Amino acid sequence: MRIGLPWRRNLRDRRFQMLAAALVLTLATAWVPPLPLTRDGVQVLAVVDITGSMNVRDYTANGRPQSRLEAAKAALRHLVAGLPCGSRFALGLFTERRPFLLFAPVEVCENFTPLDGAIAALDWRMAWEADSRITAGLDRAVAMAGEIGTDLLFITDGQEAPPLRAGSLPPFEGQPGAVRGLIAGAGGYSLSPIPKFNDRGRETGFYGETDVQQENRFGPPPADAEAREGYNPRNAPFGAAAASGTEHLSSVRETHLKELAARTGLAYVHLDGTASLDAPLRAAATARPVPGRLDLRPFLGAAALLLVLAAFSAAPLRALTVRTITLKLSTPTKA
Repeated sequence: MRIGLPWRRNLRDRRFQMLAAALVLTLATAWVPPLPLTRDGVQVLAVVDITGSMNVRDYTANGRPQSRLEAAKAALRHLVAGLPCGSRFALGLFTERRPFLLFAPVEVCENFTPLDGAIAALDWRMAWEADSRITAGLDRAVAMAGEIGTDLLFITDGQEAPPLRAGSLPPFEGQPGAVRGLIAGAGGYSLSPIPKFNDRGRETGFYGETDVQQENRFGPPPADAEAREGYNPRNAPFGAAAASGTEHLSSVRETHLKELAARTGLAYVHLDGTASLDAPLRAAATARPVPGRLDLRPFLGAAALLLVLAAFSAAPLRALTVRTITLKLSTPTKA
């Protein structure tokens, strides 16, 4: 009697081979070390405009109106979730004329939960002043990013309040391109009303024309001042009539933001969807090699599971196939 013959038959059995391979892969998950690799990460400071016009609801999410601030937060959370481990992220707010740094750059994977929570908690009520001097705030944000050694992501609708005087864009005091990054313009292209809130944070309507400064009347009068009604060089250098305009309505000031981007050496993109910041930021930011590891255990475990499923489903599937063919052959055909 040849005793070893059954063992040889078992070794040739496909199910036995698949289960043995699955066992080897399962054991390997305890011993295979992660593979070292290098990835291109980023180090970025994100500064979010939280002034009043960012409450305009000209986005939609799940079929409901969404404010610019909420759309910016959703895009930021999606961006952070997609950054490779080793990347570093800092968060700041902008209102009045300067940014405020909430926290210095931290690694995105180890600190993902607090990062995601901090972005989700951003609120317009954190603003300390009502003005929105975008140009001054951007210049200071560029300087801040340079001080902490990061690139810059500046999210705003670009609406200056009070409005800039015509042709009065101040020169950029820094070196254009020294800090790389992206300006993201938030908001729709059509004018929309700006929500108005009381001291308790309850919405009470929308701003009217007389609630908002329609013209910047600081400094020397404009060139057409003498042609205005009621002009007096001493008492009414801007004319006697109240300024009128559409500053109480809001849209993304894309032309202005593109001018600011060219002035500072930053790139520009329109905020248009949750994933709209991911690729533009990668393209505009400085690629910074960061060490990483590729964990092979999930792949080994998945392969072992597939082998086990294949081993136990092959026989039933084969039997079902044979039964189906037999039924077809035994069923009489109609003449």
